[in-house]
Amino acid sequence: MSTAFLTAIAVILCILFRILNVNSQPLKPSVWSLDQQFLDCLYKIAPVLKEPYVPTRLWGFSGHVQTVLHSIVGRVKCPWPLGERVYLSLEDGSTLTYDLYQPLKEFEDDITVAICPGIGNTSESVYIRTFVHYAQCHGYRCAVLNHIGALSSVQVTSSRIFTYGHTDDFATMIENLSQKYSNSHIVACGFSLGGNLVTKYLGEKQRVKPSNVVGGISICQGYNAVEGTKWLLNWQNFRRFYLYVMTENMKNIILKHRHVLLSEECRQRHNLVERDIIAAATLPELDEAYTRRVFNFPSTQELYKWSSSLNYLDNIDKPMIFINAKDDPLVPEELLVPIKEYAASRYKTAYIELAHGGHLGFYEGGLIYPNPVTWLDRTLIAMVGALVMTHTDPTKQTISTI
Repeated sequence: MSTAFLTAIAVILCILFRILNVNSQPLKPSVWSLDQQFLDCLYKIAPVLKEPYVPTRLWGFSGHVQTVLHSIVGRVKCPWPLGERVYLSLEDGSTLTYDLYQPLKEFEDDITVAICPGIGNTSESVYIRTFVHYAQCHGYRCAVLNHIGALSSVQVTSSRIFTYGHTDDFATMIENLSQKYSNSHIVACGFSLGGNLVTKYLGEKQRVKPSNVVGGISICQGYNAVEGTKWLLNWQNFRRFYLYVMTENMKNIILKHRHVLLSEECRQRHNLVERDIIAAATLPELDEAYTRRVFNFPSTQELYKWSSSLNYLDNIDKPMIFINAKDDPLVPEELLVPIKEYAASRYKTAYIELAHGGHLGFYEGGLIYPNPVTWLDRTLIAMVGALVMTHTDPTKQTISTI
């Protein structure tokens, strides 16, 4: 072999090893919380927080690989839990659906996990199905919101789909669950965009929440859409590529329902230009051409400000747990500073940060092939239990600073 060829191989291997980050070691999660009693409860129910998170050895230390595999594969050996689909007609003419899954074993407490998936995701998304099945096996009932427009089998019946800060759909599901299961402890759990919606819902001052909602969990959200969009527009860390993929997914949903969303009547009412929507290459361009017009915002900046859960944190009066990974390519570390400061100054609040895990990945175990159940699945089950214990056990109650 020539020296040039060997050099090229060496360079490729160096780049590959750098991308895979194989020199990293498993690390324990870092936890921020002012409330020692709340922390003690978390550690008691979730000893996994005191143990190192061990990603899949060959590729699990790369946030990019974790994120891409999550997007393409979701989870390995994914079950398909059986549930019933609930249809609700909303005042604006929209048809809202959520899927309801009953527990597979008896549990001493009646617990319902109200799940809000990520952008464009539904109860049929692989990572949601895996978590639902795992939760069912632990005695929890699950309800999964299907974002309006995301299910191919459910037609859009109004001039809108879901968006980043519209919490009415999730609130409607919670109200319906509260009526069905008035004695159940409801824990709101949101992934990515869903984490933003859950946090915003719990922090909306004028919204009345059912008394049996005991707390919320947010996973891998960015908290600040105004600043987050600026980061996603940069090519650094391939963020612009991820933004392109998200934009195309959103456009596909809009165009899939174009006969309703882009009808002549809708185009005239909201001043929509179909050509501009199709041509949009980034989410800000798509939001300028479509989203902010449909939801009647004067600018995308106002839309993003209204949508950002960061602006609603101070009004939350329920226990909250936030989870993020430092190597999440969609959420830079700079966006995580405010949530650390918030958790460090509030009772019944905790922020959990992992060095690895990517965006909703958190695969663990094995050299190449990961375990079917991820670190996130295991931890969320424990977090739900901890929030219920905080609510039901008077010895875990603390005085809120709100």
